[in-house]
Amino acid sequence: MEITLPDGSRQELPDGSNALDLSRKLKKSLKGAAIAAKVNGELKDLTTSLNTGDEVHILTFEDREGKEIFWHSSAHVLAQAIVRLYPDAKPTIGPAIEEGFYYDFADLTISDTDFEKIEEEVKKIIKDRAQPQRIDYSSQQEALEVFGDNPFKKEMIEQLEEGLSAYQQDEFVDLCRGPHIPHLGLIQAFKVMKTSGAYWRANADNEQLTRVYATAYPDKKMLSKYLNFLEEAKRRDHRLIGKQLGLYSFHQEAPGMPFYHPNGMIIWEELMKFWEECHLEEGYVKIKTPIMLTQELWENSGHWDNYRENIYITEIDDRAYAIKPMNCPGGMLYYKENQYSYRQFPMRVAEIGLVHRHELSGALSGLFRVRCFHQDDAHIFMLPEQIPTEIQGVLSLSERMYSMFGLEYHLELSTRPEKSIGTDEQWDMATNGLKGALESGGYDYVVNEGDGAFYGPKIDIHIKDAIGRSWQCGTIQLDMMMPDRFDLNYIAEDGSKQRPVMIHRVIYGSIERFFGVIVEHFAGKFPMWLSPRQVRILAISDNHNNYAESVCEEMRKAGLRAETDLSAESVNKKVRQAQLDQVNYILVVGDREVQENTVTVRAANKVLGAKPVQQVIEVLVDEYKTRSPRKSEI
Repeated sequence: MEITLPDGSRQELPDGSNALDLSRKLKKSLKGAAIAAKVNGELKDLTTSLNTGDEVHILTFEDREGKEIFWHSSAHVLAQAIVRLYPDAKPTIGPAIEEGFYYDFADLTISDTDFEKIEEEVKKIIKDRAQPQRIDYSSQQEALEVFGDNPFKKEMIEQLEEGLSAYQQDEFVDLCRGPHIPHLGLIQAFKVMKTSGAYWRANADNEQLTRVYATAYPDKKMLSKYLNFLEEAKRRDHRLIGKQLGLYSFHQEAPGMPFYHPNGMIIWEELMKFWEECHLEEGYVKIKTPIMLTQELWENSGHWDNYRENIYITEIDDRAYAIKPMNCPGGMLYYKENQYSYRQFPMRVAEIGLVHRHELSGALSGLFRVRCFHQDDAHIFMLPEQIPTEIQGVLSLSERMYSMFGLEYHLELSTRPEKSIGTDEQWDMATNGLKGALESGGYDYVVNEGDGAFYGPKIDIHIKDAIGRSWQCGTIQLDMMMPDRFDLNYIAEDGSKQRPVMIHRVIYGSIERFFGVIVEHFAGKFPMWLSPRQVRILAISDNHNNYAESVCEEMRKAGLRAETDLSAESVNKKVRQAQLDQVNYILVVGDREVQENTVTVRAANKVLGAKPVQQVIEVLVDEYKTRSPRKSEI
């Protein structure tokens, strides 16, 4: 029989062959061991029989879906080990997640002191190289006879009317749709990472479970590389760096609502200054709308019905109000204040808006997941034929802004979610508008099915930081529904009233989140234009204090953020402290510098030598104003 491969080539196989036979034939061309197969678009075990004409993709750990199957299979191993060690534990679910997996258990209490014991049991299971065997049940009753003593499995079975299946490895059987790796010997490295609490079905009204996180790899070097990556990420943790550098803080009196300190406000203001410069050049105007608006407005926008669980609600004068979770409805009211002509389009209206969204307390994480944050929103009102140009303009602006921070990015097109408003025709028009703009602009993108906003499809911009992590920040949403709900119109060329097309877009996204990303991206070593501590002048002794202060004053007058260290500590200790404080330029002054009106410059752990004060000021001012990289020569 003849099989078609992903590249369009064909392979001949004997009749009766399965995906494993194909993987053996393709072994030399595969990037690693075969894990499973994608047959005519469906994920299958390697034991699946093939038929002539099938389109088959053999998956390895290099494939995203291959990783997910590998990690879910590893989750079964984790559950098997825990049930062996703790027979009263009841397994619930164990999905693959980014860089690993977790498994939730009822009736289990463990701590990190138990991890080594669990890992030893995992090694025994893997050593047996068991081959997971699929079991298909013909009825709910048949499945309940196996899992009936586990109320969580019982609930899942009763909610499924067809497609009931499980996988067995040695004595362990677990409800699962599969597929799984061909044998457990493929798991060469396994590590239990942490444990936490979790609610069944993520509902706080349900029973609390114990969640065990772990990861696994087909190669020990891969695990070692991942653990090193985690150490580097830990070193860059924005919560720790923020505290060390005095940027911001978090308090129980306002969960999920950051407090910005003077040094943090310097970075914030520099981010805003850069944002405003870029947007002014692109023809945006700025507005500001209220933080609290009536229930009727949010009903009209669709947020009341589709987003209410995330909205903070209050009552004033017997009338319900919502603290805004989004800026869009306020922008619609601004538009309705005037009548516009097609000649005034595109109209680019921006707002740095403070929004509040109720996030579960367990989901809060520094600046990355907060309840109170700012968005650099903009709403672009336009004609339908202006869609490609405007979207490409936003993408170009995004590239300009991200490149200033040394951030690369990729694009994802997110389509209609299950919960949405609008007609099929509107969604098709909006989705095709985004696709057309991306394709006509020559942009690479991937499709993220079902992850759009409830009011429109969107392009998500995922930036990549210095250690390769991806962060979703920017978003471009094409909305043909909000203008309809708010009865927005413009005067067309023929004098008729028409609906404008509207883009919602953010580039920083949540400014708080972006702030956290760049703290970790730079590991606290900010470029000079962002740095709250640009220059520190160190006096060798008390005799040099006056000179140090005079140099500092000159630098401040030139617009630089300069400070002195006139303490009685040794110069070495002062230098070390300045390095810990992430000062960009350390200037040392002593007898020679006083006599010659110079400073000895130190930057990035390099001594650049004695330089005239005015020369240093001119170079540093230029670096600051042009947002240039650090100067190696002054």
